[in-house]
Amino acid sequence: MKLGVFTTLLSDVPFERACQYFHELGLQMVEIGCGGYPGNAHADPDVLLQDEAAFQAFCDTLKKYDLEISALSCHGNPVHPDKQTAAMYDSTIRKTILLAEKLGLHQINTFSGCPGDHEGAKYPNWVTCPWPNDFAEILEWQWNEVLIPYWKDLVAFAKAHGVDKIALELHPGFCVYNTESLLRLREAVGPEIGANFDPSHLIWQGMDPVASIRKLGDAIFHFHAKDTKIDKYNTAVNGVLDTKPYGDEIHRSWIFRTIGYGNDASYWKDIISALRMVGYDYAISIEHEDSLMSQNEGLEKAVDFLKGILIAERPGEMWWV
Repeated sequence: MKLGVFTTLLSDVPFERACQYFHELGLQMVEIGCGGYPGNAHADPDVLLQDEAAFQAFCDTLKKYDLEISALSCHGNPVHPDKQTAAMYDSTIRKTILLAEKLGLHQINTFSGCPGDHEGAKYPNWVTCPWPNDFAEILEWQWNEVLIPYWKDLVAFAKAHGVDKIALELHPGFCVYNTESLLRLREAVGPEIGANFDPSHLIWQGMDPVASIRKLGDAIFHFHAKDTKIDKYNTAVNGVLDTKPYGDEIHRSWIFRTIGYGNDASYWKDIISALRMVGYDYAISIEHEDSLMSQNEGLEKAVDFLKGILIAERPGEMWWV
């Protein structure tokens, strides 16, 4: 496994300066945003696909600081019911695929997206219960008429350009948000669909990341190192479904934390060990979204924490048997 970072936490810092800082911290991989929700401050496909000098400078910077790209990320909602919005995200994903091809990468990270509840809808409709029966009907329409056809088409485009791993982040608000929904889309579309596994989104839903890892197995293409702290008092009163702003930390049922501030080292060692057991040996990409810590402090604490629990070497033969 290699320790990496999602570079968007330093979108306000020039790419070379960010890479220098990451190198100084001992990071080995970078996950770079190419548009959509993460923005494209460090890698704009419109520039890098057209400007050869800019592309070469981008590659030279990575080489200079001994950094490898783990994935290009373009999280968005390409099946948004607003056609212009959907087209914008779809275009971003396709341009990211073309940039991945140019870089010799085979993987991108994004979201599954979420449609509305009918063809003329204005906003996405994330269904969380089966009754009244309207909701079950919405789900069937979303999956069979929108989601599966879209991803079949997108996967065909990706494969034609050398990208055979589309890692979807399991995230509430989108159709793929848990283990079961990821596997459902993978079965319907193909093995090119996998998970950008982020425990932080599973923890507050009441899921056990280790159980999910064991179920997903080789469907895990990428990993986000981010933690969540459940506030047992607020949760006891209001449950985990929480629409209060992320900045209202003291009243929320849960908040995102840097690694080790939501759950202890033993918890994270179990996660890393489960990844090893299912054969995952790729990026452990820090995504720092802890609103109680600065950009630098949250990242540096996560790096220090993970260096102590990451499994970097292959185990080799069992010498004791």
